[in-house]
Amino acid sequence: MASGRQLSFVLAFCWLNALLAGLGLATTAAASTTDDGEPILHSEIGRQNNQSLLWGPYRPNLYFGVRPRIPKSLMTGLMWGKIESYTDFQHTVRYTCEQNEGMKGYGWEEYDPRRGGIQTIHDIQNGLDLTTSFVKVPGGAHGGSWAARIKGVLNEDAPKDQKTIVAFYVTQEGDDSELQALKGEDDNGYEGDVTLKGHSESLGNYKLVVTKGEGIQPKSDHDISTIRGPGQTVVQSLTYPEEQIWQAKPILFRQLKEGVDWLVENKYDVQDPPPPWQVYMLTNRPGAGNVHIVQKVFEGDFEFDVIFSSESAGKELTSADLSREIKETTESFGERFSSVFAPKAPFNADKFKKFGRSMFSNLIGGIGYFYGQSVVDRSYAPEYDEENEGFWEETAEARARNQQALEGPYELFTSIPSRPFFPRGFLWDEGFHLLPIADWDIDLTLEIVKSWFNLMDEDGWIGREQILGAEARSKVPGEFQTQYPHYANPPTLFLVIDAFVEKLRKTNGSLPAGREHLSQDDASLATASLDNPEVGLEYLRRLYPLLQRQFNWFRRTQAGDIKSYEREARSSKEGYRWRGRTTTHCLTSGLDDYPRPQPPHPGELHVDLLSWVGAMAKSLANIGDALGLAQDVDTYNKILTAVEHNLDDLHWSARDGCYCDATIDDFEENKLVCHKGYISLFPFLTGLLKADSPRLGKLLQLMGDEDELWSPHGLRSLSKADEFYGTAENYWRSPVWININYLAIVQLYNVATQDGPHKETARDLYSRLRRNIVDTVYQSWEETGFAWEQYNPETGKGQRTQHFTGWTSLVVKIMAMEDLEGPGQQRVRDEL
Repeated sequence: MASGRQLSFVLAFCWLNALLAGLGLATTAAASTTDDGEPILHSEIGRQNNQSLLWGPYRPNLYFGVRPRIPKSLMTGLMWGKIESYTDFQHTVRYTCEQNEGMKGYGWEEYDPRRGGIQTIHDIQNGLDLTTSFVKVPGGAHGGSWAARIKGVLNEDAPKDQKTIVAFYVTQEGDDSELQALKGEDDNGYEGDVTLKGHSESLGNYKLVVTKGEGIQPKSDHDISTIRGPGQTVVQSLTYPEEQIWQAKPILFRQLKEGVDWLVENKYDVQDPPPPWQVYMLTNRPGAGNVHIVQKVFEGDFEFDVIFSSESAGKELTSADLSREIKETTESFGERFSSVFAPKAPFNADKFKKFGRSMFSNLIGGIGYFYGQSVVDRSYAPEYDEENEGFWEETAEARARNQQALEGPYELFTSIPSRPFFPRGFLWDEGFHLLPIADWDIDLTLEIVKSWFNLMDEDGWIGREQILGAEARSKVPGEFQTQYPHYANPPTLFLVIDAFVEKLRKTNGSLPAGREHLSQDDASLATASLDNPEVGLEYLRRLYPLLQRQFNWFRRTQAGDIKSYEREARSSKEGYRWRGRTTTHCLTSGLDDYPRPQPPHPGELHVDLLSWVGAMAKSLANIGDALGLAQDVDTYNKILTAVEHNLDDLHWSARDGCYCDATIDDFEENKLVCHKGYISLFPFLTGLLKADSPRLGKLLQLMGDEDELWSPHGLRSLSKADEFYGTAENYWRSPVWININYLAIVQLYNVATQDGPHKETARDLYSRLRRNIVDTVYQSWEETGFAWEQYNPETGKGQRTQHFTGWTSLVVKIMAMEDLEGPGQQRVRDEL
C-alpha cells in the first residue's frame, strides 16, 4: 500500500525527531511549514487521513449505502424485496432503515472505517438473511478504490423458489460530473457484468462494475420474454433534478409504474398475465444520466459484487481482490478488537466478546457524512429569550416567530444515535459516541470533532441537532427541524478532548508497546496524532480558540440571575439556566421531560448546566496546561473554583441530601426544588466532586437506595419515590439510560481507586452497577437482536428506539474497565 509506506516514512521522521528532541537535538525540519504556514507533518498526516477516510457506508439512514466525504458526488444505495405476488414488492421493498420492517436485528458484525467490514441483515418478513461486505483499497490521488459483496441466503422456512428483486441505485451529483452505463450485447438486458463509467473533478475518472454474480435467475415462457428477457440484469439510466435524486424508492416505483402501465395498455394483463417478478422488471435503457438503477431478479440464494475502481489508483479491482480483502479485514479487526477492548471479568466469556464486537461495530459503522442546508431562526428578541415571567403563559403559536430560513450548505462528519430513527447529528450524543471510538482510532475521532466545530458560528453557537439537507429533514417532524442560536446543549465534546489530552500525555513522545517498528497499515493513521505529539499539540492549538469561543458563548447566553434575588453565593456570576424551557420539557438539557421547577421562572438556576460549565472550565485548564499557557490555566481554574463553591452555595439541599435546581417562589425568594434522580448527581457525574467531599456520602447513599435510584438494571433516571416517577411521557422519569450510568461508573471507579472515606462504598457500587448495566444490555440484545435507547428499570427490557447503537455502545468501554470485585464477592453474587 503506497499510502501506508508514505505515512510510515512521515511517522518515522516524527518519532525520530521526538527522540532527538528529548536529547536536545531536534532537527530544524520539524519546524518546516507549507506555503500557507501549516507544519508539514501536520499537513501530510491530515492529507493521509482524508484519503484513508474518504469512502465509507456514510449513508447510515440506508441499510447499505456508500458515498465519499465530498459534498456533491457519487452515491449508492441497495434496495431489495421478495416478489411472490403482484402486490408483494411495494410492501416488502427495503431501502431506508425503519423500526418496524420485520427485522430480527441488523447491523455491522465487524467494521473499521479505514478498512471495511461485514454487515448482516436478518430480514424475517422477506425470509432472507442479507450480508453486505465492504472493503477499501488505498491508492492514487482520489481516495483509492472500494468494493462490496451482496449475498442473500433464504431462511429455512422460506420457499426454495422464492423470487427476490435487488436494485442497486447509483447517483452522481455535480455540474462537473458525468456518469454513463455502457450498453450490453443484448438491448433487453445484460447476460454478464454491468459497467458504469464516470468522471468528476473530485474523483477523477472511475469505473463501477456490478458483476453477474451467482444465483438462479428465474425463467419464463411468457411471450413478454422477448422484450423482458429472463436470466438478465437490466439498467435504467435517468436524469432527475439534483434535489430529487435522493428519493430512490419513489423514483424506482415511478419507473416501475411506467412499465406496468405499458403492459396494461398492450393487454398483457388480460388473458395470460406475466409472472409477478417479470411485471416488476424495469425496461432496459442504459445510457448517460445522473440516476442509474441496476436491477436483478434471483430465485433462491444469490451473490454479486459491486466494484468501484479509481483510475488514479492504477490496477482495477476484481472479485478475487475483494475475497482476499474481506478475509484480511476480518482477521485484522478480530486481532485489533481483542487488543483495544479486551473485556475484563466477569465479561471475558466468548458470548460477551461477540456482543462487544457487534455493539462497537454498529457504533463506528453508523458514522455518516451529511451535506445540505439547515433550518435556523435567528429572529429571537429579549422577550422571546424567556426573560419575563409571562413568557411561558403564552401559547406556542403566539411565541413562534416563524422567521426560520435555510442556512448553509454545511457538511458534517459524525456518528449517529440510531440508523432508523435518528440518522443525523446530535451534539450532546456525539461526545458519548466518540469516547469508545477514540480508543479505537483517535485520529478519526479528531476528524469528527473538527467537523463539528467547523459548524460553529461567529458567536460560538453550534446547533444541537444537525439536520442537513432534504433527505435528513425527511426523517424529522417539522416542529423539531428549526434550530435557535440561543439554545445550548450539553458540551460533551469537551469530554472527548479531555480523553485526547490524557492519551497525549501518556504517550509522551514514545511509541505504544508493540509499535517499536512503524507498520505499513492503517493502524499508523489511527494513532498518528499520538505517535507524533507535535501533531497532536498542533491540533489542540487550532481547536483551542474554538473551545474558548463556545465556552464564552455558554456563559453569556445561558447566564442565570443571582444578583436580582439576593442569593447568597461565593460567586455572583457562576449560575446558569437552560434556554428553550417549556412547562413540560427542557429539551436543550438533553433530559427532555425530567421534572423541573413549576411554573417556569426566569430566575431558575439549573444544577446540571452549572456542572457542565464547570466541566468545560476544567477541560480548558487541562488543554491550556498541555499547551503551556499558564495565564489561561489560572483563569479557568479560578472559574472552576467558583463553580465548585456555587454548586454547594446555590444547589445543595441539606434537608434532601442532594443537589437540586433552584427557582424563585411566590415571595420572590430563592427556593430549591428537589426531584431526586440524575439531576441530583451531576456535580459527581461530571467529576467535580473530590473523593473526600462531605457531600459525596449522601450521593452514594442515594445511588444505592433501592427505594430511590438503584434498580437491578441500572440507575433509574428519577427516584422511585418521586411524585412524577413513571408519569406522562415517562422518557426521563424512570428508565435506565446508559450514558448517565456510564458517567456514574467512571466516577465510582475514580473514588474506589483513591484513598478516601467512601472508597469501599464506591467499590461495591461500581462492581454491582457495572455488572447490572452490561447484563441488562446484553440480555436484551440476545433476545431482540437490537441495542435500545433506554431500559425498563423493573424488567430490564429494551424500549423506545430500537437499533440505538449510539451511547448505548458505551457498554464496550464498561466491559473493558477494571474488575474491582473480589473472587469471594463474585462467587456469592453468582450463587444468589
